[in-house]
Formats: sequence, C-alpha cells, structure tokens
Amino acid sequence: MPETPETRSPAADYSFSRRGRSPTAMLATGGWLAALLVLWLLLDAAVWLVILLALPVVPALLDLIRNPLSGLMFSGNQLEWFTGGLTGKAELGEIDRMRFDTRWDFSVRATLILRNGKRIRLPQEATPPHAEADAAFQARGIRTERHHFTAF
Repeated sequence: MPETPETRSPAADYSFSRRGRSPTAMLATGGWLAALLVLWLLLDAAVWLVILLALPVVPALLDLIRNPLSGLMFSGNQLEWFTGGLTGKAELGEIDRMRFDTRWDFSVRATLILRNGKRIRLPQEATPPHAEADAAFQARGIRTERHHFTAF
C-alpha cells in the first residue's frame, strides 16, 4: 500500500518565522533613500520626480516601523501561515502538492494545490527559503514541484 500523508508516521513539528525589520530591508531602503537624496541634491532632479520615485519605498518604511511577524507552521496534520492580519490554514490530507515558481526577478512564489483543484498562494514573506520549505513538505509526504522562470 503506498504511503500517504494520512498513513505516514508524523514528522516533527516545524516552524518558520521572520520579522519585517531585517538587515537586508534596512540596507535596501536606506540605499533607495540615499539614491533619491543624491538625485535631488547633487543632480538637481525635479521635486515631483523625487516624490514619484519615493512612492515605492513607502511600504518598506512602514514594514521597518511596524516590524510585522510572518511565518509558517506545521503542527500535527495541519499547515498554518500568517503575515500581518492575514492568516490561513490547510489540513495536510487536503494538499495534493506544493508548487514553487521562480519568477524573472528571482523571487520564489509558493502555491498549495489542493486535491479539489483549488490553488492557495502562500504570502511570500511567510514562506521559508525554498530548500527548507521543500524538505518540510517532503518530510510530511507532500509532493513538491519546482518551476523556473515562470512569468505568471
């Protein structure tokens, strides 16, 4: 009889979390703001252009200020994820496979594909690094797929 998530011996609980205020986020935000300052003060760029280029950094600044907690947990036969005010969960028996898509910007999107065909995109900030997530899903008998450079 083939092994399924229901018949497999339970794997140890797994938990992953991260904060919004990371050294990488601080460095990237600071670098963007420094570039804007150089544009404005040294290159005499128009104020409206500097303001327009500052808009993408606003969400990063909010994350640095709020420092939200995001993560993913396997406990028993359930998968749970959370980020900010968004939470979700799925029973392991409902999950057909986990799909990892590498995008053109080298980010990895994780999608749960349930047995009923429904797809659930996991929040990127709640998803562990690919190798770690892949091992956690496979330890629970959930098949994983990797697709490189998918546009959508």
